[in-house]
Amino acid sequence: MSGVSALAAAQDRPAEVDAVLATEGLTVRYGGVVAVDGVSLTLERGRLTGIIGPNGAGKTTFIDAVSGLVGASGDIRLHGRSIARWRPHRRALAGIGRTFQGVELFDEFTIEENLLVTAEASRRWSFAIDLLRPRADRRAVEAVHRALARLGLAHRASAYPPELSLGERKLVSIARALAGDADVLLLDEPAAGLNSDDSLRLGRTLRQLVDDGLTVGLVDHDMGLVLGVCDTIHVLNFGRLIASGPPAEIRSHPDVIDAYLGAEAQAEIHEEEGA
Repeated sequence: MSGVSALAAAQDRPAEVDAVLATEGLTVRYGGVVAVDGVSLTLERGRLTGIIGPNGAGKTTFIDAVSGLVGASGDIRLHGRSIARWRPHRRALAGIGRTFQGVELFDEFTIEENLLVTAEASRRWSFAIDLLRPRADRRAVEAVHRALARLGLAHRASAYPPELSLGERKLVSIARALAGDADVLLLDEPAAGLNSDDSLRLGRTLRQLVDDGLTVGLVDHDMGLVLGVCDTIHVLNFGRLIASGPPAEIRSHPDVIDAYLGAEAQAEIHEEEGA
């Protein structure tokens, strides 16, 4: 999907949408270093939200803070309820799913079994046991099958990770988050290392998930992907939010061009769209 078509699709949606996840003044400090500096932003239902910025801007730290993996000040609200003091597993149980930059799968388990580890752990939080022997709880199996089907991977359920392409493995990592009954997905660099075809497939898949009602926050350096599929984009630089808006506004925002895109990158994006 091109940036123009994505923007047109976004404009066709109702103006009023549900604020599913919101941060207010979110700040993460490591000693004297401020990694995330007072960031306030919202992820809305039925919209795909991009979070971009140069290396070291605080994007992954922001996801870590929202999912509870690092300490933070400020507030985090899920469906209007503050979760800032909740432990990570409670946030996961409440519906926050995330991926990591590395695709960590157990090569000795099938794809279905890899997802069962997450699905079972999300219900009983008995992760150590499930690592040794994933259990086939009926509800967990159903959740895994739904997740694989939504990612177009149902036919790969019995395959083993080494048999999958990198693009498929990235989709499995997203399916794993979905198998834990997530309704908010925070994706950390899912397009890293993908070729253009796999990136396009990823974009179409994410767009479908959002159109089906999921709330998705996407961190990625693939500007063709982010500008092409996101409805709203937030830009971080040195931990601070420097711009927010639709793709057409972000691509021409002077602060974003100066801090991140650069004139050459902007020219390349325009060339790709005109091809």
